[in-house]
Amino acid sequence: MGMPPADRLGIDLHRADLELMAAKRLAVDPAGLTVPQYAALYVLADSPGISGAALARSCQVTPQAMGVLLKHLTERGLVERAPHRWHRNVLETRLTERGRAALELADERATEVEQCLADEFTEAEQEQFRAFLNRAERALRHAADELG
Repeated sequence: MGMPPADRLGIDLHRADLELMAAKRLAVDPAGLTVPQYAALYVLADSPGISGAALARSCQVTPQAMGVLLKHLTERGLVERAPHRWHRNVLETRLTERGRAALELADERATEVEQCLADEFTEAEQEQFRAFLNRAERALRHAADELG
């Protein structure tokens, strides 16, 4: 082994991400949503009419995964999809009233999770934490580029 587990920052990042996702799952569950569904509704609220491909990019999932997710949300009446006025092969996606209500409940609870995390750090520490995470992202992108 080239690097002992105690020296691998990726393990710490992964553990923190697992805890965040577990807390978010608990937060959005009463709204009948999964975390990816919540993320999609959250983006849709800010970008009504967005295409499925653009929504997938915003949510950092594949277009195929977003297609399945949107199918489920549409079947549950949380979103509606209709052809774009000028580009008939592009489907616009919008929240329904049911979707907006589910999002509001989920977001209220997800915001509690985010606030709990933020409360652990001063504003200066939050800025520093974000700077560290941005550096980590750049380093990991560089590593992936080198390997690819």
